[in-house]
Amino acid sequence: MEDADEGDETRGEGTGGAGTTGAAAVAECVLCRAPTEYPESHKGITLCPVCEWREAERTACSG
Repeated sequence: MEDADEGDETRGEGTGGAGTTGAAAVAECVLCRAPTEYPESHKGITLCPVCEWREAERTACSG
């Protein structure tokens, strides 16, 4: 039964984008800790698509 749960998790990781392999580690969002589209080696602030969108809304309307 545990094997089925592990299979579901690995299946979800590989659907991130074209050419994504299971071995490629992705960085976590610095705000919500969700997986991002960036590799762990990416420098700077890494945000998930949702947090990037919200940050863009905040900065666009701040003034």
